Amino acid sequence: MADRYMIPRRLDDPELIGFWTIDEFAGMIIPFAWGILAQHILIGIALAMGAWFALRKAKAGRTSSWLLHAAYWYLPAGFTGLVATPPSHCRRLAG
Repeated sequence: MADRYMIPRRLDDPELIGFWTIDEFAGMIIPFAWGILAQHILIGIALAMGAWFALRKAKAGRTSSWLLHAAYWYLPAGFTGLVATPPSHCRRLAG
């Protein structure tokens, strides 16, 4: 007799588009689309493969949120749309 309920084996797996996670797919499709629009398809393919390899190595077994945390701490304020900590003289006003 078959079980009525199926329990997924991997609940915490990231969402995939094909074989890639969403951030890897975006990292590949943006240079590829630029290559098509700029009529440099081979350069776009090479940049897409390089972006995929770089993202794969940067994550290296970590979650995708690790890249967002690194962007917050190492990129300039406002670069990624993340708000930086307010200066010390304004912190009292914030409450």
